[in-house]
Amino acid sequence: MELVQNFPFLCIVFSLTCGVLCAVLKGRAAKILCLTWLTLTTAMSLAVLIFTLKSDSFYIYRMGKWNAPWGNEIRVGVLEALMATAFSGVMLLSLLGGMHHIFADCEPEKTNLYFTMCALLMSSLFALIYTNDLFTAYVFVEINTIASCALVMLKSSAKTLVATTRYLIMSLLGSGLFLLGIVILYGITGELLMESIAEKVRALFSTGEYSLPLTVIIGLFSVGLAVKSALFPFHSWLPDAHGSATASSSAILSGLVLKGYIIVLIKIFYRVFGLEVIMAKEISQFLFLFGVLAMICGSVGALRERDLKRMLAYSSVAQVGYIYVGIGLHSRLGLIAACVQILAHAVTKPMLFIAAGGFMDVSGGHKSMSAITGAGRRDPLGGIAFTVGALSMIGIPFFAGFVTKLELTQAALGSGNIAMVTALAAIAVSTLLNALYYVPAIFNIFSKNGQSDYKGLRVRYRADYALSCVAFVLLNIGFGAFSEYVVGAVRRGLELFGM
Repeated sequence: MELVQNFPFLCIVFSLTCGVLCAVLKGRAAKILCLTWLTLTTAMSLAVLIFTLKSDSFYIYRMGKWNAPWGNEIRVGVLEALMATAFSGVMLLSLLGGMHHIFADCEPEKTNLYFTMCALLMSSLFALIYTNDLFTAYVFVEINTIASCALVMLKSSAKTLVATTRYLIMSLLGSGLFLLGIVILYGITGELLMESIAEKVRALFSTGEYSLPLTVIIGLFSVGLAVKSALFPFHSWLPDAHGSATASSSAILSGLVLKGYIIVLIKIFYRVFGLEVIMAKEISQFLFLFGVLAMICGSVGALRERDLKRMLAYSSVAQVGYIYVGIGLHSRLGLIAACVQILAHAVTKPMLFIAAGGFMDVSGGHKSMSAITGAGRRDPLGGIAFTVGALSMIGIPFFAGFVTKLELTQAALGSGNIAMVTALAAIAVSTLLNALYYVPAIFNIFSKNGQSDYKGLRVRYRADYALSCVAFVLLNIGFGAFSEYVVGAVRRGLELFGM
C-alpha cells in the first residue's frame, strides 16, 4: 500500500487529535494548531484525489489486522476524495473569513473550545464521507450533532441559546430515527458493513421476505437524515441556528454540516439498498416532492426576510431542496446533479455568510437590510464576494450555481413526464424567486443611501478575511469555468460507486 492511501484514515485521526490538543491550549495557540491542521488535511485530501483519479479505481482501507465485520474499514474513491478535499478547504476558508468574529463573539476562556469543536466536526465529516460501516456512521453523526450545536452556542447570547436548544432537539429526533433504522436492519441482516448488508438486502428483496420492515427502515433513514439536513418541512430550526451564530459557524453549518448527512443518505440508498429496491419502495418520490416544496418555500421564506443572515439561512433550505430533487429523480443524471449541488453550495453559501459578517463590521454590528445599506461600498471586497455568491445562487452562467441548475435540468429532461414538468417548473420558479431577493440585496449593499450613518466604519482589511473572500470568489468562478472537470470527476466517482 502506498503512503498516500493512508491519508484518509490519518485525516480522521489527526482531526480527533487536534480536537483534544485544542482543548488544553490557549485560544491563540489553538487557532494556529487548527489552521495548520486544516491546511495539512486539505493537502492530504487533494493528494488522495489525484491518486484516485490516476488509478481510476477505489480501494478499501482496513484498520488493524482484522477484516470486517470484526475490524473496521473505510472506502476511498474519486467521489469520496473530491468531497473530502472540498469540505476541508471550505472549513479552512470559513474559519479564516470569520476569525475576527470568533474572538469577538466567544468568551476568551472558551475560544479554544471553538477550535476543538471545529476539529471534532471535521473528523466526523471525514468519517461520514469515507466510512463503510453503518454503526460507525451513526457514531460520527452524533459527534457531528454535538459539535454543530456547540458551534452555535459558543456565541454568548440568549438568541443562540434558544436556537441551539431547538437545533439539538430536532437533531436528536433525527439521530433517534436513524439509529432505530440501523437496529432493525441489523436485526434482519445481522450485518453492519455496507457491502454485506447490500448482499442480504438483495437476497431478501428477490424472495419478497421482510418487505414491510425494509420499507419502514428506508423510511426511518430518509426521515431521520431529512430532519438533520433541514429538508422542508423539517427546517424550522435552521433560520434561528444559522442566523444567530457567529459568521464562521453559519458558513460551516450551511456549507458543510447539512451536506454530511445527505452524503450518508446517498450511501445508504445506493450502496446498501440499491436503486432497484429504492425505486420499488417509492421512497424517492416523497423526497422528490419535499425537495420541490423546499425549493419554493425556502425561497419564499428568504423573500420575506429583512434580516440578511436569516435570508441566507432560508436560501439554504431552498438549496437543500435542489439536492433532494436530484436524489428523488432516482437516476444517474439526477444523482450527478445532487452531488454537483453539494459541491457548488459548499463553495458558495459560506462565502455569502462570510461577506455578511464583513457587512456587520461596517454597519455597527447590525444585520438588517436597512442597516447594511451601502455596506458593499464600505467593504468593497465583501461586496464583490457577496455579488459573486448571489449571482451563483441565482444561476447566472460562469458561476458554480449555474452548473447545478444545468445538470438538474438535464436530469429532469431524462425523467418521466410528470417528474420532468414538476422539476422544470420548480427550477424556473425557484430561480425567479432567487433573483427577487438576491438582486435587491445586491443593489442595497451598493446603494449610496445610508453612507453617512457609518462614515467612520470603512473596513480595514485583515489578511485572513481578504484571503477567504478572494479564495472563495476564485473557487466559485473556477467551478463555473471548468465545470466539465468537476462534473467529470463526480461522474467517474459515481461509476466507481456502482451507479
